[in-house]
Amino acid sequence: MSFSLPDLPYDKSALDPHISAETLTFHHDKHHATYVTKTNDAIKGTDLEGKSLEEVIKAAEQKGDKGLYNNSAQTWNHTFYWNSMSPNPGAPSDALKGAIDAAFGGMDAFLDKFKAAGAGHFASGWVWLFAKRDGSVEIRDTHDAACLLPSDEGVPLLLVDVWEHAYYVDRRNDRPAYLAAVTGNLLNWDLASSQYDAAKAGQTGWTHP
Repeated sequence: MSFSLPDLPYDKSALDPHISAETLTFHHDKHHATYVTKTNDAIKGTDLEGKSLEEVIKAAEQKGDKGLYNNSAQTWNHTFYWNSMSPNPGAPSDALKGAIDAAFGGMDAFLDKFKAAGAGHFASGWVWLFAKRDGSVEIRDTHDAACLLPSDEGVPLLLVDVWEHAYYVDRRNDRPAYLAAVTGNLLNWDLASSQYDAAKAGQTGWTHP
């Protein structure tokens, strides 16, 4: 058993004008696909073949297998990133909104801090909205392929890619404009609310297909 490249959860033109179909074609069909292929190549014929992607990532980290970790974690991160966006973003649940208000002083303040975290992140990586098991939420950023899987500590709610290939076709080096477009128009609050409920209930929430 090997991993397949998951389909995007929307048409490639669905995020226009914020993210173009051209960007999604290169980012999903080329970059993401390469991580999937390299993950499959690395686990073929090993005891990790047939395991869940989450199990592969954890095993790679424990073994110090940086190549496998980078490719498997990037596979997970990208799929969660696609699902963290929607052409119909909705609104956070009352419970999640309350947590955001408590942590950041309101939705506008959260969005400003999230954008600032992404714009200020040096080089490649990811920006996350993360919920702890006690119901509190915080913004985190990780470098390169680093992945925040569901754990005893908490559950990721949303994820935005700040690798340059996520926005260069559309916006060249203007990462702040990309972050403004995504956070202002595309964040999938239905997913975030479901993940928040899972965090508080001690559950895993979303898992990679």
